[in-house]
Amino acid sequence: MDSKEALVVFEGTKIRRIWNDNQWFFSVVDVVGVLTDSSIPRRYWSDLKSKLIEEGFEPYDKIVQLILQAEDGKMRPTDCANTESMFRIIQSIPSKKAEPFKRWLAKVGNERIQEIENPELAQDRAKEYYELKGYPEDWIEKRLRGIAIRQELTDEWKERRVDEKRDYAILTNEISKATFGKSIKEHRKITYYAKSLI
Repeated sequence: MDSKEALVVFEGTKIRRIWNDNQWFFSVVDVVGVLTDSSIPRRYWSDLKSKLIEEGFEPYDKIVQLILQAEDGKMRPTDCANTESMFRIIQSIPSKKAEPFKRWLAKVGNERIQEIENPELAQDRAKEYYELKGYPEDWIEKRLRGIAIRQELTDEWKERRVDEKRDYAILTNEISKATFGKSIKEHRKITYYAKSLI
């Protein structure tokens, strides 16, 4: 992977990341360094691990060591976390810089609860998010229609006691081809390429 694709920049500071197991993993030390302004982020992270354990978060189950390029150019094992675990770590950092993330997480959590209580909100929000990302209106309508159709078909299959993962995979692939003219495999390649540009 190109080194430019393996970095994200937050407030002028580079945060190393790596694509692993179909998701992004971020260097915990880099994120801690940005959010705390600590002169020794590794030590801060070491102390934070103990705090997380006291709070019931098990870093040793959630943190993985992946090989990332260090400042000296050498490749070294580095504590990394996926997006979900990284957000949990950020919640335990007492910093003004971390506060916007915490407020955003609270907002997203509240929206999710509202969507559980009123499922139509989820569809409205999905449409809004697609619009914000710049997707064309006809694509959004097809996407939302495809999701609704898939749900109806999935419910029908459950009633008929069809529950093999292979069958659901075939269904999803056929719907994708009919809706977008692309198989799931082709769609994933496009999505992966788009994510690598972020």
